[in-house]
Amino acid sequence: MNEYFLLPLASLPFPNINPILIQIGPLAVHWYGVGYIVGILFAWWYAKRLAANPKLWPDGILPMKPEDLDDFIVWAAIGVVLGGRTGYVLFYDLARYVAHPLDIFAVWQGGMSFHGGLLGVILAMTLFSFKRGIRTWSLFDVVAAGVPVGLGLVRVANFINSELWGRPTDVLWAIEFPNGGPFARHPSQLYEALLEGVVLFLVLRILTHSRLKLKTPRFVGGAFICGYGLSRIFVEFFREPDQQLGYLLGTNWLTMGMILSTPMVLAGIWAMATAKPVTQAEPQAT
Repeated sequence: MNEYFLLPLASLPFPNINPILIQIGPLAVHWYGVGYIVGILFAWWYAKRLAANPKLWPDGILPMKPEDLDDFIVWAAIGVVLGGRTGYVLFYDLARYVAHPLDIFAVWQGGMSFHGGLLGVILAMTLFSFKRGIRTWSLFDVVAAGVPVGLGLVRVANFINSELWGRPTDVLWAIEFPNGGPFARHPSQLYEALLEGVVLFLVLRILTHSRLKLKTPRFVGGAFICGYGLSRIFVEFFREPDQQLGYLLGTNWLTMGMILSTPMVLAGIWAMATAKPVTQAEPQAT
């Protein structure tokens, strides 16, 4: 820790944005919650546009009905919230919640895991697709294509909340966060917003519209999983590890985020490598 005091104190000022967007009496609307809501709604709207464009699908046959996605948004929201909260409890702060189990339900205090939320949505998509007779991987593809927007918005909200900040640094764009100690730090939330949000969305957009990869089920979904995993692993080198966990296995670099993201990269590569084009609609092909 002593080497941190050798770092220059110069840094960019932290933009003091109120984490609460609107407050009416005891009711408060936080930027963090808005990020989740807007992200889910955008993914729903974008998935409907993709699913309704016959040029993007094998033989021009649409993979699902618009009302299927209208119904799925409820399943997705439940999967995100339950999976995200469960993942955070299990992966990041289990000891605390074992000691204080009622805190599990205090979601307003924060604590959501992307990896847990992803597993929750995957489970929701699997159950929903079998219930409706939709090709599971095609549902995964259209949903995944719009998810990066929500990821980017939530990372910006993390920045506004002055949480999940980066490691101390002397880069010109370093920021001294109000609750990050007397150190200029990487704004790692914005790195993630750029990579997981903007860059990943554009890559998937190229795959869906220029490369027409929706005609190859699970390629777009695999690219999303792999792309997120790579982005997260890269940013973890600049992000301060969770205080209750620190660095793992006696290293000064390995974090829980890296460990959880590595299987995603491997799964994404497998999905893209084994994806095959289809020439006609296939019911319940997974």
